[in-house]
Amino acid sequence: MSDPVTVTIARRVSVERRDEMVAWMQAGIRLASEFPGFLGAGWVRPAPESDQWHLLYRFDSHETLGRWDNSRQRGWWLGAGEPFVEETTVERRTGIEGWFDPPSTYDVEQVSGVATAPPRWKQTITIFLMFFPVSLLANWALGPLVEGWALPLKVLGVMAVTLPFMTYFGLPWITRNMEWFLHGRPAPWRRR
Repeated sequence: MSDPVTVTIARRVSVERRDEMVAWMQAGIRLASEFPGFLGAGWVRPAPESDQWHLLYRFDSHETLGRWDNSRQRGWWLGAGEPFVEETTVERRTGIEGWFDPPSTYDVEQVSGVATAPPRWKQTITIFLMFFPVSLLANWALGPLVEGWALPLKVLGVMAVTLPFMTYFGLPWITRNMEWFLHGRPAPWRRR
């Protein structure tokens, strides 16, 4: 059996057709979930007002993915979205980079001009700008509470507080506010 395969498809849809897009994506995920080997799916958007949508789905092998890719159901589903959905990139990865392990293969098909992911060094700087002050504050505030604990328990206690904050608030906020840096655009205060 081959490694699991993750497919990421970027699509562009006008903002005013958001409700149609949500219904269309949900229908596609429901259809795919009926196929043997389906491991999960979801979608993300960079921001609520963005016209970009990224659908991710995963199958347990190239063979089971191929059955979905070539199915009558998927053909019908793609046809239903044709009037309002523009496909921009398709990526297929074995392993689950971005879902915790490095890819053993990586294939990107560029369908139309779309910006690529920011360089990792820019991502690292952006994450550091949020993670350092949050970690510093959490260690300062929680230090007296965990003072007598063994080091692994201290780290676990601080992580139990900081990780949910970073996931739901800190990283989305810093990513939104550093978007200009991540994508090499002029700083907001220089655009005026």
